[in-house]
Amino acid sequence: MRFELKAVSPDGRVESLELHGLDQASAVQQAESRGYTVLGVRARAGLAAPWRGGQARFPLVLFSQELLVLLKAGLPLVESIETLAERERRSEFRALLASVASILRQGNSLSSALQQFPLAFPPLYVSTVQASEKTSDLAPALGRYVAYQNQLEAIRKRLVNAAIYPALLVGVGGLVLLFLLLYVVPRFSRIYEERNVDLPVFSKLLLSWGQLAEGHGALVIGSLAGLVIAAVYALRNAQVKARIGNVLWKLPAIGERLKLYQLARFYRTIGMLLKGGTPLPTALQMGAELLHPLLRARLAMASRAVNEGHPVSEAMEANGLTTIIALRMLAVGEKSGNMGEMMERIAEFHDEEIARWIDWFVRLFEPLLMAAIGLVIGAIVVLMYMPIFELAGSLK
Repeated sequence: MRFELKAVSPDGRVESLELHGLDQASAVQQAESRGYTVLGVRARAGLAAPWRGGQARFPLVLFSQELLVLLKAGLPLVESIETLAERERRSEFRALLASVASILRQGNSLSSALQQFPLAFPPLYVSTVQASEKTSDLAPALGRYVAYQNQLEAIRKRLVNAAIYPALLVGVGGLVLLFLLLYVVPRFSRIYEERNVDLPVFSKLLLSWGQLAEGHGALVIGSLAGLVIAAVYALRNAQVKARIGNVLWKLPAIGERLKLYQLARFYRTIGMLLKGGTPLPTALQMGAELLHPLLRARLAMASRAVNEGHPVSEAMEANGLTTIIALRMLAVGEKSGNMGEMMERIAEFHDEEIARWIDWFVRLFEPLLMAAIGLVIGAIVVLMYMPIFELAGSLK
């Protein structure tokens, strides 16, 4: 992302700079590292396709993996980050890593350097690094974070893979419907209109659409394209996403699975933080961002009970944040004093449960979707040919 900065140069002149950066903080840090005093900064406007989601995301997992390899090879931290900055192709990411290295050379800790760039390094990552600095085990902490993200990515990939075939069916079915409604039906409507054939009611409605599409084709196609673009932009809107999520959350079967998925991700996050040395109250507070607002309110009450001295298993059960399996395993973790590992095992158990449900749902949903698409296409074809069938019957 490009930024325009007004700054005072080292020799006292006011200059305009154009820098690449992930956010304003990284752009300002670049200018200050060159000796400039920044007076003002603004992002340069640019056009973005609606499906691209705007700004590129910093590859945090890849950065952590590469940094972990360099640290295990014996390179110092600052030199490792400078090496990664030199090999980075994207200018904004290269500038970001150079800014982090510059802050480290000033004597600051890695967590305080990362904290200045929240768009690239989320609070969960910063907290993981901060906890590792107290015990001087940055490499194991990075390894835990990479494993944590890989496990989350495995579930996400399973969801995406399960949605590919239904999406392909919907896409192909939609193209066939558009072909029928925009090309075939208008030609049938012209034939029936020229011969003044008496049509059934539903056939008349369908062929009226054909006449509209033939007479105002550009308007119809433009309207359909506008609806598609409006739908894409609406789905990118945070409020629309929240409303769709609330509707899905209220559906009996899907809502329960969404809750289970969020609880699994929550337990996995808390387990990683506890194993890294983060205190339980802090870990619960950070894990709240992963939950639906309804569960977030329950977690606040559970955290309050834990701070008052109640066992974690009782506090979670009283606020509806456990399952039967999770409750038993939390109780075992409290007795053994190994809550971090036990929470990760809870997440693994529920991840497998979610994976089995996804497989079952896909096997059921795909034939139902194919049947629905076939019925719609078949109904359109039958309505187009119904007058011909009636005419053939009258000839007999």
